[in-house]
Amino acid sequence: MVLRIQAEIPERGIDVAFEVGDGETVALLGPNGAGKSTVISLLAGLVQAQSGRANLNGTTLFDTAKGESLPAYRRGTSLLAQEALLFPHLSAEDNVAFGPRSTGANRKAARTAARHWLAETDASGLASKRPGELSGGQAQRVALARALAAEPDLLLLDEPMAALDVETVPLMRRLLKRVLAGRSALIVTHDVLDALTLADRVLVMQEGRIVESGPPAEVLRRPRNPFTASLAGLNLVRGRLSGGRLVISGGLQLAVPDGDLAVVDGGAALAVFPPSAVAVRRSGAAGMADPGREILSVTVTDLEPQGDRIRVRGAGLAADISPAAAAELSLSIGEPVEFVLDSSAVTSYAAAGVPG
Repeated sequence: MVLRIQAEIPERGIDVAFEVGDGETVALLGPNGAGKSTVISLLAGLVQAQSGRANLNGTTLFDTAKGESLPAYRRGTSLLAQEALLFPHLSAEDNVAFGPRSTGANRKAARTAARHWLAETDASGLASKRPGELSGGQAQRVALARALAAEPDLLLLDEPMAALDVETVPLMRRLLKRVLAGRSALIVTHDVLDALTLADRVLVMQEGRIVESGPPAEVLRRPRNPFTASLAGLNLVRGRLSGGRLVISGGLQLAVPDGDLAVVDGGAALAVFPPSAVAVRRSGAAGMADPGREILSVTVTDLEPQGDRIRVRGAGLAADISPAAAAELSLSIGEPVEFVLDSSAVTSYAAAGVPG
């Protein structure tokens, strides 16, 4: 492992422990306020842990028990933040050269490294320009070149595309995909596409703790908390198995597909299904009995546009219906309706190890 960290910052609610492997890109996901940026700042040396330790490639970054803490410039990390934070009085080339210069390289070596990384980040043509002459995307490419030019053992990226315009983000994502190959990196992001395209593994943070970990596709296929389920575009329900049905809070029940679960009767389980698998009808509307359908009585809590569909929310669940169907139903918030779920779209799995 390149990085091992276990740290607590009680006043910020942080209590984390995780590793980053050699050449591995790990995405740190979580809702606002989960503590993701604090973890990045902790590794960069901008925030101090109250207890714990971190080791990067055999170097102790901090060890509170021994009173050790390396200054930021000696940690072997480089941070790329949301804003480029380039020195306004320096050219792009000089900004990039600052990276290797800060680690002890001489002027000639630093300039050679700067030109190399400007080329690697498709920014050679910007070498003589100052930050005030650059667009947001151009400035972020120069900032990435500066971070890479320091040849860090661990590259830290804190929402590096959050401040970019929509047209620039795909270009930056492709660039990151190329330069992160074979490089150890930890990237904070809210975008599920970043996790899928850039990361070898994801860590999901909630309230200062890691609550899920695994390959992106697996974590998104079988989410274990509401935030991850929302990223995956799925409804997530939790309950207990009873007679082949999953009993959910509020009296809702779902049939569990045969062979889906390795859970004894009474055991905790999770089930996920897409909003597109849920139809909506008025309560008490006539309908044929169908063993492949589940009828869930809910009260509408929200109506919102979702692309070319209307998302109807109720009982913590979501259904996506067409605007025509929404108009025909004339739905309003507070109205009782029935969600009609296609049972074949339900995936169930054991909830063992899921934080309550």
